[in-house]
Amino acid sequence: AELRERAGLSRVELAARVDVNPQTIGYLERGEYNPSLALAFRLGELFGLPIEQVFLRDDARERQP
Repeated sequence: AELRERAGLSRVELAARVDVNPQTIGYLERGEYNPSLALAFRLGELFGLPIEQVFLRDDARERQP
């Protein structure tokens, strides 16, 4: 959610950009769904981050340089 909000995207906008249902974005943000590898790479590409950075817990991301 933090990355999406920083990018100024709604769940619907993000879902459209990575070709998933908006509910999927909600599930991902709440930690209720593990994405496919293809989706993980699409999210990483969209945010300009390696996929491991995209899926770090928020507290761990804050400690990253």
